[in-house]
Amino acid sequence: MTEAQQELLIKAQRSLEAARNLLRDGYPEFAVSRAYYTMFYIASAFLEGENMTFSKHSAVISAFGRYFAQPKRVFVESHRWLIEAQELRLTGDYGEPYCITQEQAEQQIERAQKFLELGQTNVL
Repeated sequence: MTEAQQELLIKAQRSLEAARNLLRDGYPEFAVSRAYYTMFYIASAFLEGENMTFSKHSAVISAFGRYFAQPKRVFVESHRWLIEAQELRLTGDYGEPYCITQEQAEQQIERAQKFLELGQTNVL
């Protein structure tokens, strides 16, 4: 594992912890944002392992799908989860207050946990 991958895994762990804390404190719209970043950091770590870095979130998501989900190097649903997480993050960040439910945030945090486990198992 490269130093950059290790740093991304640490950021992912901290982001997931922040998501849980935000949800516990009653901020589901901000919790989904941190859950998304957990997944984003893990996807970035996978790509870093292939010497690929991107400046746009859409490019990371696309490359993760193309190089990891599509050839089934990771579970296929992970790419869809990443796309959905980004959509919810944008809704939470730019939508009306209270536009994200507790249940939506819980689901994203569960998915982010699975993403983190995927990264810890496959990037290490």
